[in-house]
Amino acid sequence: MKSLVPNFLLMTMSMRLLTRGGSFAIKKKNHRLSGLFVDSTLFHAGVRMSSSSKIQLFRSWPVPMVESHGDYSKEAFLESHIGGPLYENQGKLPRLPVPSLEDTCEKFLPTALPLAESQEEAETLVNACRAFPQEAKDLQRRLELRANRECRDSSWLQLWWNTLAYLQFREPVVINVSYFFQLASQDPTILLSSSDTTDLYIRRAATALVAVADYRKLVCSGQLPCETIGRQDKIPLCSTAFKYLFHACRIPLPEQDAYRIYDPSQHTHCIVACQGQFFAVDFVDPNTGDALPIEMLQHRLERCVRLAEKESETNNDDAPIKLGWLTSSDRDSWSNSRKELIRLGNAQMEAALKRLESGAFLLCLDSEDPVSRNECGETYWHGGKSSGFNRWFDKSVQIVCTKGGKLGFIGEHSMMDGMPAVGLCSHILNTTYADVKNRNAPPLHNSDAQDESGVENIFKNVMPLLKSTEGSNVVDAVVKAEADFVNLTSSQEVCVESFQGYGRDYIKEMGYSPDAYVQMAIQLATYRLFGKQVGTYEAVQVRPFLHGRTETCRSVSLASSRFVRYMGLRPKENDPASRSQKVALLKEAVTRHVTYLNNAGQGMGVDRHLFGLSMLVNNDQDDEESSSAPQLFSHPVFERSKKWRVSTSTLPNAPGFGEVVPDGVGIGYEIKPNACIFTVTALKENDWTDRLCHLLEEALLEMRLLNDHEHDKSIRRSKL
Repeated sequence: MKSLVPNFLLMTMSMRLLTRGGSFAIKKKNHRLSGLFVDSTLFHAGVRMSSSSKIQLFRSWPVPMVESHGDYSKEAFLESHIGGPLYENQGKLPRLPVPSLEDTCEKFLPTALPLAESQEEAETLVNACRAFPQEAKDLQRRLELRANRECRDSSWLQLWWNTLAYLQFREPVVINVSYFFQLASQDPTILLSSSDTTDLYIRRAATALVAVADYRKLVCSGQLPCETIGRQDKIPLCSTAFKYLFHACRIPLPEQDAYRIYDPSQHTHCIVACQGQFFAVDFVDPNTGDALPIEMLQHRLERCVRLAEKESETNNDDAPIKLGWLTSSDRDSWSNSRKELIRLGNAQMEAALKRLESGAFLLCLDSEDPVSRNECGETYWHGGKSSGFNRWFDKSVQIVCTKGGKLGFIGEHSMMDGMPAVGLCSHILNTTYADVKNRNAPPLHNSDAQDESGVENIFKNVMPLLKSTEGSNVVDAVVKAEADFVNLTSSQEVCVESFQGYGRDYIKEMGYSPDAYVQMAIQLATYRLFGKQVGTYEAVQVRPFLHGRTETCRSVSLASSRFVRYMGLRPKENDPASRSQKVALLKEAVTRHVTYLNNAGQGMGVDRHLFGLSMLVNNDQDDEESSSAPQLFSHPVFERSKKWRVSTSTLPNAPGFGEVVPDGVGIGYEIKPNACIFTVTALKENDWTDRLCHLLEEALLEMRLLNDHEHDKSIRRSKL
């Protein structure tokens, strides 16, 4: 069967960062998710471990490495093999539903009508929606067959989504696919450890190694508690993505990339990047799986720094090639370069690449010392010309440690959304230097701490072959990759708005859903930026279903349209009646958003359903499975509603990611108890990021004034 995807979906699937992780606002005890709650105790339960932890070690896999081509069901055998609480519910999870055509039309129309630019467009859109259930009847039948037969043991969506949206995406993963978190600036217990003369950033990085070792042991043994949602009746979430958290790496290939995951029982090393060189560093005890003593880890990190400095001091002809630049290329160029590396280095290069790919994660020791949130955002997002070579952008997890001891997280998005990384980052932040120093580790002799083993410069021995072999074009490829990277990243802009006026506590006190309230602030701010409402995407996870990833929550609605239009393109003075009307419209818009958010979280949104139907369109009349596209798919308002000029997602740790379309913005946000942090990205030429940050602050302040007036009025009434 030949599938012809409509142009609007080809555009959507090739757009940047189609899914941005789960959608929720962190709470002290629970994590809000699509109107439900994620139990946060799982992020800490059993994690604060000593070196004598009794968690069972990993079972060896049936194979040393699994190469995934995007089908979660093909790797499901590992979940049964690993076992443990993490995977105990996989066989009980329901399958992602296929909504009815009528239900999808009913939900879709109110999200698209506000984007109609004429009465005629609105009328023809309504007519197209009326005709849609009949026109798409055969597509629906075939999609239901796919769900109930071909994909009965998985999700009808996941293979399409993983391949078309990610592994077949040919642009660079940096900017376009990867996302980042800004972790807390400092560990205060490091600053208090005056007796330790080790550089601050080495201590911070070593502490992170210990924290990652803890979490790796829980995940790779299957002993991490399964995530659940719900305050009372706990609903388990799919854990399949956790397999791609550690010892995992994307592999560039022509047309469609692969993802390799390695047996953790066979590998005790992580990768440390320093000055563009990559070191394999043993960081866990092979017998227990626990982190090595922190003094030993500090020494090994210091050794990486010394070795990198020594290599960098050589003359230009002998200086190591900065291979990390290659991973920032478009996927086809990187695929060709990787083939060239293997051609020149033969088995030695293949072994070096395997060593890097199989590392638990990658720790980037940067020479830069960013200070502001904007500077840190650029460092964690892409590293810029000064640190971009100190990355391997294909690794599933990279932790960046700056010279000043700040930490950031970079996630490769292809097989794993943001939620599995949240627990890892939470544990890193909750593991302090003082905690690690005070663990009941066996006493370490000075000679053991100074042991020169356990550190290997991965590419050192193969590097001469890349330069001396006749016909080598690796150096030229690296030069081009660097130039392309500089052009790409210099065209981007990031601005972080740390709004301290209020946060989750005040919003809840006023009776609103924090996430829906902030989404309406985003609607108002972007309405004022663009002069109109535009297609807006909020990511919602659907992990209550087997192999579920995300669904779209559409923030544009008839209710949000009435709210932003009444608020106007700029703030203005309000009489009492006007204030009351604005608050009433805000409440209506928030309520409507919560309803859509809940429906999307239950697999009953519209965008994944429409995507699935479009995948079955086939205009070949000679094909028995021929099905033409419904007229709705080519309607201009429909296409406009699918163009995500505003792409949003909320996670802890000030998340950030690239905009989806050239004339759009990316907005990652975190709702704290008394603050809201927004990370706004866009093309620099548009000059939007700083303006939008100002408009977000303006919208939030204006909305607070309205609510305060109405709240005060209700109090006065109650006293009469």
